[in-house]
Amino acid sequence: MSAAAPSPLASFFVYGVKKTLHKAWVHLLTALPLARSDPVVTSRYGVRMRANWRDRTFQYCRYATYGRALSDYIAVQDRPFTFVDIGANQGLYSLLAARNRHCVSAVAFEPVAATFALLRDNIALNGAGTKIRPVHAAVSLQSGMARIATDDAHSGIASLRGTATSGGEEIRILGISGVDTLLEGATPLIVKIDVEGHEEAVAQALMASAHRDRIAAIFYEVDARWTDATKIEAQLRPAGFVRFTRYGIGGHYDVLASR
Repeated sequence: MSAAAPSPLASFFVYGVKKTLHKAWVHLLTALPLARSDPVVTSRYGVRMRANWRDRTFQYCRYATYGRALSDYIAVQDRPFTFVDIGANQGLYSLLAARNRHCVSAVAFEPVAATFALLRDNIALNGAGTKIRPVHAAVSLQSGMARIATDDAHSGIASLRGTATSGGEEIRILGISGVDTLLEGATPLIVKIDVEGHEEAVAQALMASAHRDRIAAIFYEVDARWTDATKIEAQLRPAGFVRFTRYGIGGHYDVLASR
């Protein structure tokens, strides 16, 4: 199903005002000395998650700070699909995909060990083990090993971009040929990419995939400080992606590319 592009006025209100105020509210709320003893909470997106209050990404998942663009898109899919979650973090969107009865399966890639452990816990908490396959690796063109910069206070900003040779964490990178072996089947693929500056390489890898023509949509993050949105669009258009719906304003936003 296609998505209607939000109007400039709607984008300004939802992403420039509402989302900014919501983040400020979440920062204030989580800074308060409240008793948070429950080891498991239910996110406002409706999925159960292992509590990890010191992590900003968990806080945003808990209070639905990421907005509803991708969650709503996943919810309205009414034909069989496979969800490919590249940069799954703690698994929010894979869990949401698994809730849709038309989701045949999901493959969730997460390279950071501590975050991957939370991803596996959350899959189990939601009884989604038969649908979601967690993969402890990053995705790129070629397989190998690399060091990734991490931040204990915000797991969502782990990045291969400009990583120093010391510090961080050594991770496994799965090349596209290895990824392809996990995507066998014929159902359309819906892909989410959130890899903090490695989006261009992942988009290039997907366009080299043996399953490229099965990809129905790609939802990816753009941060103008390190992501060239024009380059990504130029990679996707020759493969038949003709609609690029933008969610957000300024230099940090999301794009839904569809055929």
